[in-house]
Formats: sequence, structure tokens, C-alpha cells
Amino acid sequence: MSLKDQVTEDMKNAMRAKDSIRLGTIRLLLSAVKQKEVDERVVVDDAMLVGIIDKLIKQRKDSVAAYLQAKRQDLADKESDEIKVLEAYLPQRLRGEEITAAVAAIVVTLGAKGPGDMGKVMGAVKAQLAGKADMALVSQAVKAALAG
Repeated sequence: MSLKDQVTEDMKNAMRAKDSIRLGTIRLLLSAVKQKEVDERVVVDDAMLVGIIDKLIKQRKDSVAAYLQAKRQDLADKESDEIKVLEAYLPQRLRGEEITAAVAAIVVTLGAKGPGDMGKVMGAVKAQLAGKADMALVSQAVKAALAG
């Protein structure tokens, strides 16, 4: 069963269970998937779906920070609940040392020397680690590898 089919099945289960938070979050996810399919005229596969989920999680984390700054704990809690629902669909993530090792290997393979090679290295790293690691951590690891 593909990840997209699993999400659709989970939506049906959330409807039956009358789980409004889960249902609303899954509907937002499926809406984002449909939007990507229509805009780019593609069929979303599991890798693209993980990218969409990552994007939605990042948006929600930004919203949580904004709501906490505005002292709106109720809205921050709602966004945090949505993050938990979305994270359930992500594959197991790489840890910090695994990211550092993968980035170091790519830097050596490409022969990157300094910060000027950041774009080239990030392109290769994104192709290899997309969906497997938090890209903010990957970016920090690339900067550290190219600075040292």
C-alpha cells in the first residue's frame, strides 16, 4: 500500500471515529497533494508526499512559534496536534551523526573545498537525503563541513 493510499484510508478511519483533529489535518494534507498534482500535472509518489508533509510540518512549527510569541497557547496546541498527526506519516529520520557522515561523504565525492561549493553540495545532499532527514539539520551539517 502506498503512503497516499494509507493517508486516504486513515482519513476514512478518522471519519468513522469522529476524530476531528486527525480528520482535518489529513484533509489539509490531501488538499496539498491534490494541489501539487493539478499545478504540476504529476502523480504524487511517496517521495513527493514526504516532501509535502515536511513542508506542512515546517509551516506548522513556524505557526506554533508565532502563536507562542503572541501568547495564544490554544492555537499553538492545535498546531502541535496537527504536527503529531503529520509526523506519523514520515519515515524514520536520520540522527545528527548519520547526517554529518552522509554530508562528509558527499563533500569528499564532489571534491568541494569551501563555502562557494555550498549550492553544488546541497543539490547532491537533497537528492540523497530528501525525506530521510530534516533539511535544516542537513544545511547546518553542510555549512560545518565546508567551513572546516
